[in-house]
Amino acid sequence: MREDWLWDRSGPPDPEIEQLEKTLAPLRYRHRALPPVRAPRRYWPIAAAAVAAAALLLVLPAPHAIETQWQVSGAKVRRGQILRTGSDSLHLEAAAVGRVDLGPNSELRASTDKRLALDRGQLHAFIWARPTEFVVDTPSSRAIDLGCEYTLNVDKAGDGLLKVSMGWVAFALDGRESFIPAGAECRTRKHGGPGIPYYEDAPEALRNAVTAFDAGDRSVLPRLLEAARDRDGLTLWHVMTRVEGEQRGLVYDRLAELVPMLPGASREGVVRKDAESIDRCWDALGLENTAWWRGWERKW
Repeated sequence: MREDWLWDRSGPPDPEIEQLEKTLAPLRYRHRALPPVRAPRRYWPIAAAAVAAAALLLVLPAPHAIETQWQVSGAKVRRGQILRTGSDSLHLEAAAVGRVDLGPNSELRASTDKRLALDRGQLHAFIWARPTEFVVDTPSSRAIDLGCEYTLNVDKAGDGLLKVSMGWVAFALDGRESFIPAGAECRTRKHGGPGIPYYEDAPEALRNAVTAFDAGDRSVLPRLLEAARDRDGLTLWHVMTRVEGEQRGLVYDRLAELVPMLPGASREGVVRKDAESIDRCWDALGLENTAWWRGWERKW
């Protein structure tokens, strides 16, 4: 055997080696470029979100779930999917509904085209869908859009705070309702539901009293009534719907000192919890007429 040919193909070829090479030629390695790896179709939302500049996002896909109108970085969100943010925010949009910004360290579930669930964190919504069509569920209340822009926070315990910057939002749970206009805010508790709304510029004494009242302390009622301004009729009206008997009469008396009452808004009717009298007290506040928001009420 001529070893030079074997190692570096110098020198005369060795006949035996030449024959062996010809025999093995069909088996020699041929380089081929690998095809591009494509993610399974159901994971495309994850891939799209991963390249979104402003999001540290985890999307848990729901296999075979129906797509919603909501999109994240051009990828459709499916029903039942969970969106979790890290230290950055996430932006969702639905052409027929509105825009939702999900804050850092938040968790959101997509229920339907016009229904989301905020389990924790912060959500800012700017909605152009018709009133009552867009709903956000939280562990303690349901936020029903009445044509608005608002920010909703939910803490780890499931309690929440809603601040309205434009229009109206209704908080509702098991027949208890709170109506929050622009410039006002309202707390909600996991074991108490919607609280008493108050304007953001309300006196500190009133805000503190509302917090205690929402926690179940009815002894703060005199302090709450004393701290109320003319503008705080919004708060007093909601308090009036959460107390019983003569306490309801006390709230009516203070409200009547601050706001001129309308015909039909009688103290006697309010004390016996007459719905028409209570509605007329609302109308006296000069906010939206009860005929407007009662017209939107339905079983959400």
